[in-house]
Amino acid sequence: MKFLFKIFKKEFPREEENPMKKFLIVGLGNIGAEYVNTRHNIGFKVVDALARKHQTDFATAKLGALAEVKLKGRTLFLLKPNTYMNLSGKAVQYWMEKEKIGKENILVITDDLNLPFGTIRIKPKGSDGGHNGLKSIQSLLNTTDYPRFRFGISDDFKKGRQVDYVLGEWDEEEKEKLTERLEMSANAIESFALAGLGNTMTAFNGK
Repeated sequence: MKFLFKIFKKEFPREEENPMKKFLIVGLGNIGAEYVNTRHNIGFKVVDALARKHQTDFATAKLGALAEVKLKGRTLFLLKPNTYMNLSGKAVQYWMEKEKIGKENILVITDDLNLPFGTIRIKPKGSDGGHNGLKSIQSLLNTTDYPRFRFGISDDFKKGRQVDYVLGEWDEEEKEKLTERLEMSANAIESFALAGLGNTMTAFNGK
């Protein structure tokens, strides 16, 4: 009987052992209390919102904080790298290799100055757009061919004040709208895992 059970386990692995059922959802940001509510940390905010929705907590892990969400047979690893933005690729590469997750099943969440506040744009690939986190990931993965989720923070700043704006905190109007935008973002990530990239882009891009 034990022998038969071993054969069954070998030929029919549990669903979570299937690499196609695993996803790495990476929220980019900087660690430290001074960065918590800054626009540049929206990636952290989005994965925090998804973790809250599923009542799971982040725990300290190698190169970041990690939470796990089970969703209809899929496993979503939510990652907040602790390497600071310009070394984000180290954490992404490590967890992709550890969990054997292909690049098509990762989703990297960043802020985007070129989109109106709260606007979502999900793409299958693209340039780093000057974003240091994406530059690091591109360098270590040696590709720009991986899905990314851009969250609009708008470009409402005076000439020469871009860094102050990006590393600044949300204004009161943005704070009021942020909760609903984060809920929408969490729904989009679930759609990515359940319905696929193309359907998710159709349903959420520009929302």
